Amino acid sequence: MSYDLHMSPDDFRRRGHQMVDWVADYLENIEQYPVISQVKPGEVRAALPAAAPEGPEPFETVLRDLDEIIMPGITHWQSPHWYAYFPANSSGPSLLGELAAAGLGVQGMLWATSPAATELETVVVDWMVDLLGLPTEWKTTGRGGGVIQMSASDSTLVALVTAREQAAAPTDTLVVYASDQTHSSLEKGARIAGFSHVRSIRTDAQFALDLAALQQAITADRDAGLIPAFVAVTVGTTATTAVDPVRQTATIATREGMWCHVDAAYAGSAMICPEFRHHQDGLDLVDSYTFNPHKWMLTNFDCNLYYVADRRPLLDAMSILPPYLRNEATLSGDVIDYRDWHVPLGRRFRSLKLWFVLRHYGAEGIRRFIREHVRLAQDLAGRLEADDRFELVAPHPFGLVVFRHTDGNEATAQLAKHLNSSGRVAVTPTMLGDATAIRVSIGSTRTTADHVDQLWSMIGELA
Repeated sequence: MSYDLHMSPDDFRRRGHQMVDWVADYLENIEQYPVISQVKPGEVRAALPAAAPEGPEPFETVLRDLDEIIMPGITHWQSPHWYAYFPANSSGPSLLGELAAAGLGVQGMLWATSPAATELETVVVDWMVDLLGLPTEWKTTGRGGGVIQMSASDSTLVALVTAREQAAAPTDTLVVYASDQTHSSLEKGARIAGFSHVRSIRTDAQFALDLAALQQAITADRDAGLIPAFVAVTVGTTATTAVDPVRQTATIATREGMWCHVDAAYAGSAMICPEFRHHQDGLDLVDSYTFNPHKWMLTNFDCNLYYVADRRPLLDAMSILPPYLRNEATLSGDVIDYRDWHVPLGRRFRSLKLWFVLRHYGAEGIRRFIREHVRLAQDLAGRLEADDRFELVAPHPFGLVVFRHTDGNEATAQLAKHLNSSGRVAVTPTMLGDATAIRVSIGSTRTTADHVDQLWSMIGELA
């Protein structure tokens, strides 16, 4: 059999148009799908062959299987009825930027391997310093700098490793502190980085880090001969979007000689709106900061930004230069090699899609997008608060509303179950202490007031 092994440019152009149409049709008609996949465990695998094809298959067959096998197993994160977890929203400009990055196929580990990939990234992360009201010293033109990583989990791990190296003491003597509402990636990262002691500090009535409890834990550990090394501050926790006191915690960290890391994975996007920036007061005192444009800034996964106030400790901890990576530009010291800023050597051209988004929407377009979600969340919270069947269980400063049924845990759990089993919406049940609650995260790209009205009607009907 004779055939051309590769897809020709003409075939790629034709199939590419076909796939763009497929994606556009999907997004246009996304509301026809049940939000949460209805397949049973193993169902998708059972529909696929046990072995890879020995020979080529027609593209039409691949598309057929995409529709008939893969799509039933998709949970639709881009649905306007997606209120579970935090959003993973995308947009047309972001998808097109991702396509351009995939087509270029850049491996941007070094400046020398594609100068534009590095220099565009430095420009975009510096733009974001201004757009989010971050300290100007965090620009790559200063002593700090930013880098695009895969996720906030990766950034937290890098911060922990840097703090460990800065402490220059046996890891079994070092202690990590965070509130009991901190994301689980902190504990996982601490374990990977070799920390033996992770303290979960109680929170106050607003689910924010209790400063007195933090200081008590630090004092107790010092008395026991341990070394406080790292404290995590969250701006917008996963369960409730609670905000830890940044300035006060960072002041304690400075006094105690600890690394202070701020996790604003979700809420960081809101800081493009000046009225939310009081939540992050005190960033001038912290060592590192992370947030995810891929959550709430119209940029598809993966795109996490990580900033440091001083890049030297980061480079000291992460940089290794084997002979095969040596080149004139690197040795000159005049360029940034981003492979020294995180764990992986290889890195994709992630800045391209964020650049597309920023240029398409402009800062004001993104502000309008986020402000509308916050408005919708406040409206829903007001409706819940006015109905004696429900109670709010946490503040709602951003786009998340957390509530429960006043009849108790069982009624709340049943409401969440009925909402999710309907196929029409997706919410996330959670536990706050002994209380069952329901998280409604408003942040999908296409969610409008009409969609939230439909959710409210369902809540009322099923309660």
